[in-house]
Amino acid sequence: MKEIRHEPVAPTRTQWLAPGAAIDPHRHDDHQIVYAGRGVLAVTTSTGLWIAPATRAIWVPAGTVHAHQAHGELALHLVGLPASENPLNLAEPASLTVGPLLRELILAHTHAHTHAPPDDSPERARLRAVLLDQLRVSPQQPVHLPTPSSPQLKAVCEILRTNPADNRTLPALGREVGASDRTLSRLFKADLGMTFPQWRTQLRLYRALVLLAEDTPVTTVAHRCGWSSASAFIDVFRRSFGHTPGAHQPRSQSVSACPKG
Repeated sequence: MKEIRHEPVAPTRTQWLAPGAAIDPHRHDDHQIVYAGRGVLAVTTSTGLWIAPATRAIWVPAGTVHAHQAHGELALHLVGLPASENPLNLAEPASLTVGPLLRELILAHTHAHTHAPPDDSPERARLRAVLLDQLRVSPQQPVHLPTPSSPQLKAVCEILRTNPADNRTLPALGREVGASDRTLSRLFKADLGMTFPQWRTQLRLYRALVLLAEDTPVTTVAHRCGWSSASAFIDVFRRSFGHTPGAHQPRSQSVSACPKG
């Protein structure tokens, strides 16, 4: 087992991660906002997998062990906050909606810290204050794939992780793992806090985001992830993220999301 790194101060900066690159499990004594200005970021904690496309940011509370995985070329923006400062008043990880204003504030704040030493200028203070104000009013979004603890539930979830396009019903999956659909339904609600259809949709959306970050055609993504048609996939995706899948593909993302200079 790899030793979990302890980095007391959560950094505020921008950095690029190559497709497939990862940051090993670690923890901070500070809170941290994690945002992908380009690409798709997966943040893994003890409670499950958090998915961060460009319309979402992940809140990582102080002391939370977390690891990062890049899908597509990733522009990673990190905002560290002292443990005494919790604008969201949250003790658990959460996914936050990032609108146009909050996005630009995160980009400007992290860019400033990356390319110039921290200072106490009025301009920096005002930028940070507005950023915190926007975080306080940012809606939480359930782009989260919780990790099961029950052996039977783990078996079902692993089958679907391996092949998200597997369209078998819960009774059929239950027969394979030796559990009734009633037992599995109860476990999904008790262990994961969601129904079986909700969890499977979250899994498919996560896999779709990964494939889109790799520039996979939308129709191919739809079929690989189990939707009956591209139009059905686009409809679910739009309702979940607010726009169409094409907006998450590399060719549609601005290269200015994270300056390389």
